Amino acid sequence: MIILGIDPGYAIVGYGVIESIANKCKPIAYGVITTPAKMAMEQRLLIIYNELNGIIDKYKPDEMAIEELFFNTNAKTVINVGQGRGVCLVAAAAKGVPISEYTPLQIKQALTGYGRADKNQIQQMVKMFLNLESVPKPDDAADAVAVAVCHAHSRQLNKKL
Repeated sequence: MIILGIDPGYAIVGYGVIESIANKCKPIAYGVITTPAKMAMEQRLLIIYNELNGIIDKYKPDEMAIEELFFNTNAKTVINVGQGRGVCLVAAAAKGVPISEYTPLQIKQALTGYGRADKNQIQQMVKMFLNLESVPKPDDAADAVAVAVCHAHSRQLNKKL
């Protein structure tokens, strides 16, 4: 099973592609989609859509997992991130890729067993689960890989139930 994990945004969208076989995860690719800050929002969203379509075409994921929005105090940021997230959902849906959504709490619990784990703990678990020499960089890519690993673990748990 090939899983595409997404850490949504509009300036930076993290992606992580893993292969999940039984209870093991193997890294395939990870990185970020970036958009220029001075560009109009609709153009930024188009870049995200086009680049994510290219990633889906290249790696042919069986499923996509995406992080749900975490509301902070800046409403404008939340709205913009929500637009970027929506574009990611549409790109996967247009390609027929099933989508699962996870809260930050679910991701933390799946990787560390602790819902208040910090970013460094999550990154170290990603490194360990995928047997990597170093944590994926930038942080958005590591976060996306964490979403994919969370989904792999959730699928395994659901099979056992």
